[in-house]
Amino acid sequence: MADESWLDIPGGSDFSLSNLPFGIISYEGATNPRPAVAIGDHALDLQVFAAGGGFASLPDILPHLSVFQEPTLNAFAELGRSLHQKTREHIRLLLLKDTSIPSVLRDNNLRHSSLIALSKIQTHLPMRIGDYTDFYVGKHHAYNVGVLFRGPANALQPNYTHLPVGYHGRASSIVVSGTPVRRPWGQILDENKAPIYHPSKRLDIELELGAFICKGNTMGSPVPVSRAEDYIFGYVLLNDWSARDIQAWEYVPLGPFNSKNFASTISAWVVLADALEPFRAEGIANESELQPYLKTETTKAMFDINLEVSIPSTSSEASVITRSNARYLLWSFPQMVAHHTVGGCPLNSGDLLGSGTISGPDAGTQGSLLELTEGGSKSIEIPGGSRKFLQDGDEVVIRGWCVNEKGERVGFGEAKGQILEPWANGLAPE
Repeated sequence: MADESWLDIPGGSDFSLSNLPFGIISYEGATNPRPAVAIGDHALDLQVFAAGGGFASLPDILPHLSVFQEPTLNAFAELGRSLHQKTREHIRLLLLKDTSIPSVLRDNNLRHSSLIALSKIQTHLPMRIGDYTDFYVGKHHAYNVGVLFRGPANALQPNYTHLPVGYHGRASSIVVSGTPVRRPWGQILDENKAPIYHPSKRLDIELELGAFICKGNTMGSPVPVSRAEDYIFGYVLLNDWSARDIQAWEYVPLGPFNSKNFASTISAWVVLADALEPFRAEGIANESELQPYLKTETTKAMFDINLEVSIPSTSSEASVITRSNARYLLWSFPQMVAHHTVGGCPLNSGDLLGSGTISGPDAGTQGSLLELTEGGSKSIEIPGGSRKFLQDGDEVVIRGWCVNEKGERVGFGEAKGQILEPWANGLAPE
């Protein structure tokens, strides 16, 4: 049976007492962005909560209350996993129906000043993102795409099962859920295989999970895989929008560039690493002999997170185009951290690591339109029409959630974005 709260938490809410994700909000009367925790249909304004004595009975956080006055979660993240866990548990205990300290929030005017309806808030990027690295560890996706371009015999490159393949993305174009995305211009090939300057005709999604880093390592000092978990603050949904036709022409020999750097959308609420611990699961088995720095002791390094992508319609019909799961990864995030730093690369608080597209093994579980349409050779049906790739006006919504033994959801909310038409002649109006 789910724990009861004195606060009304709708059944099926992503933001149950077992979750309590952190984000950055503003609202009328509080226009400066500040940290918050999502609970059901409300957000707990941590700036107001801290100023009102909400943390008085948590002595470990008292020297650090200034972190709740910051416009990002970076300073809070840097406090470390132990304090993240204590802070989250403190808030959970205060929200219980039979809380032992009702005077702090339940029976206090602080309840009315610090709890804000989600319908009245504006969310912002939760972290100040200094660097973004996108990996490619969804093996089913890598295989499917490899088959399209190289055939089954050469679908996976020889290095794929020996190291987590990745590349450095563009942090400046990461946006929070709800931000529109403009269709990009770039060089594509025409019907005669000649390059032309044109808006992308093959705009796509990539269903991913992102991990935020909470502390840095010294330059020249790799992070051992056995300690890599301590560097992970929490997780978000990630849509790494991709212009496939721009990518096809530009990616040789150095990989994606303009086809990826125009936008990446993340969900607004960071689900803390501790909240996902009950949902650990085995990933895709790797039969290759790993180098020592990538070997882990646990076999359950992934998470059983249900993933879903929809293109909403004005009709009442279902608009889900694919369903997958975060366990369909070959490499774990701790392994990604270990590999990223093995040469001495310094990570910093707020860095974002993307998993790469997470596709399942079966039809209807692919994490991109490129796979779902077999390279654009067929259409998928959605209410009111069909798609090979995204059209202007399409809104893409990614959702992700776990369900515990109590029936409570630990969810991420949404990573949502709508495609805007390209600028005329490729230039924004002055």
